[in-house]
Amino acid sequence: MAAIRDSRCVLCGHRYGAGSARYTCDACGEVGTLDIRYDLSALSASVDRETLAAQPRADSMWRYRALLPLAADAELPPLRVGGTPLYDAPALAEALGLARVWVKDEGQNPTASLKDRASAMVVAHALAAGYTTVSTASTGNAAAALAGIAASIPSALRTVIFVPETAPIAKITQLQVYGADVLLVEGSYDDAFELCLALSVREGWHCRNTGINPYTSEGKKTAAYEIAEGLAWQAPAAVVVSVGDGSIIGGLHKGFRELVALGWLKDEPQLIGAQAEGSSALYQAWLAGEGAASMNAVSAATVADSISANMPRDRAKALRAVRDSDGAFVAVSDEAILAAIPELAQLTGIFAEPAAAAALAGARQAVSEGHLGADDEIVILITGNGLKDIPAAQRAVAGRGRGQTRRVTADIEEAARTLQRP
Repeated sequence: MAAIRDSRCVLCGHRYGAGSARYTCDACGEVGTLDIRYDLSALSASVDRETLAAQPRADSMWRYRALLPLAADAELPPLRVGGTPLYDAPALAEALGLARVWVKDEGQNPTASLKDRASAMVVAHALAAGYTTVSTASTGNAAAALAGIAASIPSALRTVIFVPETAPIAKITQLQVYGADVLLVEGSYDDAFELCLALSVREGWHCRNTGINPYTSEGKKTAAYEIAEGLAWQAPAAVVVSVGDGSIIGGLHKGFRELVALGWLKDEPQLIGAQAEGSSALYQAWLAGEGAASMNAVSAATVADSISANMPRDRAKALRAVRDSDGAFVAVSDEAILAAIPELAQLTGIFAEPAAAAALAGARQAVSEGHLGADDEIVILITGNGLKDIPAAQRAVAGRGRGQTRRVTADIEEAARTLQRP
């Protein structure tokens, strides 16, 4: 177990004890999210890259258990979470005009999104702390991840989920299949978030809500560890990821920063966050030079439901991640997001949901704006599988060249003629 030193507010730096059960800073309120901090000097004396490399290969996030806040005897969820592939994508690099592109496919996690990393960490912590109920508000992916991971635990662990009524039916169905108690909230994601948090506090549940539970960052940072190890401990020039609440990009920053502090990585990559134009509060704040405490909410509306948020909950960590890494935020249209779904699929074979495809649209926008250049080698993080939102995928391919469906009779000549037509 990594030796926890304390939890520290991202904004004011106030320190709370290692065993603190709070979600956010007492002084700064909900914008003051917390970092779990370690004694990295002690950690570097007990584990190094060579020790890790000598271990039998464990294709899951628990490969990095020594860098996570769990006791050696803590119960772990049995599903394989993490260990996702990092693909070299030369056709995509050529299409973007970059030297090299790797794509990390988080859609291969058990419930088909990167959110499984956070949920596995939260569930393990909840079990160790003696909770019997875990809860979350979500547009779908975090909820499915929590419900699926909790269902895999032999111990009885109740899951209560709050989702906006507009969430895609495929994601709601996942929740029902896993046996979660699901409440469809008449309102936005932000409404569901507040309701979940309030009821969790009143009932004594462990709330996984993205952006306030610091253990979600601990799970998500393992994606950074895998990227670094997968590239032989050489940082890419940049990592591009879609951003809604800001927790994933914040987790990546924490992971890369810890590796640099441990001496395992020489430099941290630039972090480029892609937001949908219709949900771009962080992009607007970054562009204006605003801080997390003074940000303005937006009225979010985008096809990319997983990154739709009026006010990003982990905004302090997200802004810090981009600014500390000399990265950037970009904003992309829904049209560009939808176009990226078949482009990614046809150039790499990876099927992404809209929020995940936003990372590819963001990489293209980052090239256009000069944040990325022709000599750069980058990683694009694909956060969720396209099967989570089939209607969006259908919109993405409608009338867009390859991949069209045409009706024919069972006649060989007609079929051949049809295929010859553009």
